[in-house]
Amino acid sequence: MIKVVLLGTGRVSKHLFDAFTSSKDIEVKQVYGRSYKNLKPFSSSVKTTTQPHEIVAADIYIIAVSDDSISAVSQIVKNKKGLIVHTSGSTPMNALNNSMNKGVLYPLQTFSDHRKTELKEVPFCIETEFSKDYDLLEQLAFSISTKVYRIDSEQRQQLHLAAVFVNNFSNHLYYLGDTICNKANISFDILKPLILETAGKIETVTPFEAQTGPARRQDRGTIKRLEGLLSESIQKDIFTLLTKSIENTYDQKL
Repeated sequence: MIKVVLLGTGRVSKHLFDAFTSSKDIEVKQVYGRSYKNLKPFSSSVKTTTQPHEIVAADIYIIAVSDDSISAVSQIVKNKKGLIVHTSGSTPMNALNNSMNKGVLYPLQTFSDHRKTELKEVPFCIETEFSKDYDLLEQLAFSISTKVYRIDSEQRQQLHLAAVFVNNFSNHLYYLGDTICNKANISFDILKPLILETAGKIETVTPFEAQTGPARRQDRGTIKRLEGLLSESIQKDIFTLLTKSIENTYDQKL
């Protein structure tokens, strides 16, 4: 059984904790956090602490904190044995600032407090300094997911960048669509079948093939009319930039 200590109390840590405690192959020995309030969701079923000197021995120490805090948190376990990993998509492995064997356990998914995410289908991108550590981390990842990939730090940063485009930016576009609907007293629910169909298409065709709309058709009249409906300058900028990007893509490729 792999013994784990979680360092961090945020969304990623909570989802990992739920998955680990449901696995017969993993024992969560402890959760470390900066405040007892943040540790409450964990304290009923596992040992918790706010004191670095109380952190117990484990096979793997998993840092699930904000990117800017990874280096500092890694220093509080610098005198431990075992493997230390972080869960960031954009942070290099060498940001772990101690002498322990290092690695990365990056779950490629969006996590929310109000929504439970099953990790079995979530891709886990893993990296280690040494092959024996890779075997251990791979075993851990496969105990909670069916999708495990060997991805190095450079690849992972590119993957995280791609994820920002397809997830964070697309969700912001949903938000802008919602505000346009609200302004016109229309329910955003009307757009949900379209959103689901657009996402579903890329199961069978490439994003390049799936593109539709006036920008791909280069329908200048429609584009001009739609742009004229936007009153906020930043929304006009986004509309114009994305339209230009689509036009350039298909002008070059058709």
